[in-house]
Amino acid sequence: MAVVAAKVHPIARRGAHEEVATVMDSIRSIVHTLRVSSREIEQKLGISSAQLYVLHELKDSPPLSINDLAERTFTHQSSVSMVVARLVDSRLVTRTASRADGRRLAVSLTPAGRAILRRSPATVQTRLINALREMSRSDLRGLAAGLDTLIGRMAD
Repeated sequence: MAVVAAKVHPIARRGAHEEVATVMDSIRSIVHTLRVSSREIEQKLGISSAQLYVLHELKDSPPLSINDLAERTFTHQSSVSMVVARLVDSRLVTRTASRADGRRLAVSLTPAGRAILRRSPATVQTRLINALREMSRSDLRGLAAGLDTLIGRMAD
Protein backbone atom coordinates (compact mmCIF):
# COMPACT_ATOMS: atom_id res chain seq x y z
CA MET A 1 0.00 0.00 0.00
CA ALA A 2 1.47 3.34 -1.04
CA VAL A 3 1.57 6.18 1.42
CA VAL A 4 0.41 9.44 -0.07
CA ALA A 5 1.95 12.55 1.41
CA ALA A 6 -0.56 15.19 2.29
CA LYS A 7 -0.15 18.34 0.23
CA VAL A 8 0.38 21.48 2.22
CA HIS A 9 -0.85 24.64 0.64
CA PRO A 10 2.05 27.05 -0.16
CA ILE A 11 0.42 29.84 1.87
CA ALA A 12 0.15 27.58 4.93
CA ARG A 13 3.78 26.57 4.45
CA ARG A 14 4.85 30.23 4.20
CA GLY A 15 2.95 31.05 7.40
CA ALA A 16 4.70 28.25 9.27
CA HIS A 17 8.05 29.43 7.88
CA GLU A 18 7.40 32.96 9.18
CA GLU A 19 6.40 31.60 12.60
CA VAL A 20 9.58 29.50 12.77
CA ALA A 21 11.61 32.57 11.78
CA THR A 22 9.91 34.62 14.51
CA VAL A 23 10.64 31.96 17.14
CA MET A 24 14.27 31.65 15.99
CA ASP A 25 14.69 35.44 16.17
CA SER A 26 13.25 35.43 19.69
CA ILE A 27 15.58 32.64 20.84
CA ARG A 28 18.57 34.40 19.25
CA SER A 29 17.60 37.64 21.00
CA ILE A 30 17.42 35.95 24.42
CA VAL A 31 20.75 34.16 23.89
CA HIS A 32 22.39 37.36 22.64
CA THR A 33 21.12 39.35 25.63
CA LEU A 34 22.41 36.69 28.03
CA ARG A 35 25.84 36.61 26.33
CA VAL A 36 26.28 40.39 26.16
CA SER A 37 25.14 40.86 29.75
CA SER A 38 27.43 38.09 30.98
CA ARG A 39 30.43 39.52 29.12
CA GLU A 40 29.77 43.05 30.45
CA ILE A 41 29.42 41.82 34.03
CA GLU A 42 32.64 39.79 33.84
CA GLN A 43 34.54 42.75 32.37
CA LYS A 44 33.14 45.29 34.84
CA LEU A 45 33.05 43.24 38.04
CA GLY A 46 35.33 40.24 37.49
CA ILE A 47 32.61 37.71 38.35
CA SER A 48 30.14 35.71 36.29
CA SER A 49 26.54 36.75 35.78
CA ALA A 50 25.48 33.64 37.75
CA GLN A 51 27.63 34.78 40.66
CA LEU A 52 26.16 38.28 40.51
CA TYR A 53 22.65 36.83 40.39
CA VAL A 54 23.30 34.86 43.59
CA LEU A 55 24.73 37.98 45.25
CA HIS A 56 21.57 39.90 44.30
CA GLU A 57 19.41 37.16 45.83
CA LEU A 58 21.37 37.41 49.09
CA LYS A 59 21.23 41.20 49.20
CA ASP A 60 18.05 41.79 51.17
CA SER A 61 17.67 38.46 52.90
CA PRO A 62 18.91 36.74 56.00
CA PRO A 63 21.59 34.07 55.44
CA LEU A 64 20.21 31.39 53.10
CA SER A 65 20.92 27.70 52.66
CA ILE A 66 22.05 26.35 49.30
CA ASN A 67 18.59 24.82 48.85
CA ASP A 68 16.92 28.18 49.55
CA LEU A 69 19.22 29.87 47.05
CA ALA A 70 18.49 27.18 44.46
CA GLU A 71 14.77 27.76 44.90
CA ARG A 72 15.10 31.55 44.69
CA THR A 73 17.28 31.41 41.58
CA PHE A 74 15.30 28.66 39.82
CA THR A 75 18.55 26.71 39.56
CA HIS A 76 19.58 23.17 40.47
CA GLN A 77 21.12 22.82 43.93
CA SER A 78 24.42 21.46 42.58
CA SER A 79 24.84 24.45 40.25
CA VAL A 80 24.17 26.92 43.05
CA SER A 81 26.63 25.06 45.25
CA MET A 82 29.37 25.49 42.62
CA VAL A 83 28.59 29.20 42.22
CA VAL A 84 28.65 29.71 46.00
CA ALA A 85 31.99 27.88 46.24
CA ARG A 86 33.48 30.37 43.77
CA LEU A 87 31.97 33.27 45.69
CA VAL A 88 33.46 31.93 48.93
CA ASP A 89 36.87 31.60 47.23
CA SER A 90 36.53 35.24 46.10
CA ARG A 91 35.54 36.26 49.65
CA LEU A 92 32.23 37.73 48.44
CA VAL A 93 30.11 35.43 50.62
CA THR A 94 30.65 33.29 53.68
CA ARG A 95 29.26 29.89 54.62
CA THR A 96 28.60 29.41 58.30
CA ALA A 97 26.60 26.99 60.38
CA SER A 98 22.94 27.96 60.45
CA ARG A 99 21.69 29.40 63.74
CA ALA A 100 18.43 27.47 63.37
CA ASP A 101 20.07 24.14 62.46
CA GLY A 102 23.80 23.69 63.05
CA ARG A 103 23.92 20.87 60.49
CA ARG A 104 23.00 23.26 57.67
CA LEU A 105 25.25 25.88 56.14
CA ALA A 106 23.98 29.41 55.68
CA VAL A 107 25.34 31.70 52.96
CA SER A 108 25.61 35.44 53.54
CA LEU A 109 27.22 38.45 51.90
CA THR A 110 30.55 39.83 53.02
CA PRO A 111 31.36 43.56 52.91
CA ALA A 112 33.23 42.89 49.63
CA GLY A 113 30.10 41.23 48.21
CA ARG A 114 27.99 44.24 49.22
CA ALA A 115 30.55 46.57 47.59
CA ILE A 116 30.25 44.69 44.29
CA LEU A 117 26.46 44.95 44.47
CA ARG A 118 26.64 48.72 44.90
CA ARG A 119 28.36 49.06 41.52
CA SER A 120 26.48 46.33 39.70
CA PRO A 121 23.62 46.52 37.24
CA ALA A 122 20.44 44.46 37.54
CA THR A 123 21.10 40.99 36.19
CA VAL A 124 19.52 39.79 32.97
CA GLN A 125 18.32 36.74 34.93
CA THR A 126 16.35 39.05 37.22
CA ARG A 127 14.84 40.86 34.24
CA LEU A 128 13.94 37.54 32.61
CA ILE A 129 12.32 36.15 35.76
CA ASN A 130 10.43 39.39 36.35
CA ALA A 131 9.14 39.29 32.76
CA LEU A 132 8.03 35.68 33.22
CA ARG A 133 6.26 36.60 36.47
CA GLU A 134 4.32 39.31 34.61
CA MET A 135 2.93 36.73 32.17
CA SER A 136 -0.43 35.11 32.78
CA ARG A 137 -0.42 31.58 34.17
CA SER A 138 -1.95 30.27 30.93
CA ASP A 139 0.77 31.99 28.86
CA LEU A 140 3.44 30.54 31.18
CA ARG A 141 1.94 27.05 30.84
CA GLY A 142 1.86 27.43 27.06
CA LEU A 143 5.46 28.66 26.94
CA ALA A 144 6.64 25.86 29.23
CA ALA A 145 4.82 23.23 27.16
CA GLY A 146 6.17 24.63 23.91
CA LEU A 147 9.74 24.76 25.21
CA ASP A 148 9.45 21.21 26.59
CA THR A 149 8.24 20.02 23.18
CA LEU A 150 11.06 21.86 21.43
CA ILE A 151 13.72 20.43 23.75
CA GLY A 152 12.27 16.94 23.39
CA ARG A 153 12.31 17.13 19.59
CA MET A 154 15.85 18.48 19.58
CA ALA A 155 16.97 15.48 21.62
CA ASP A 156 15.61 13.01 19.06
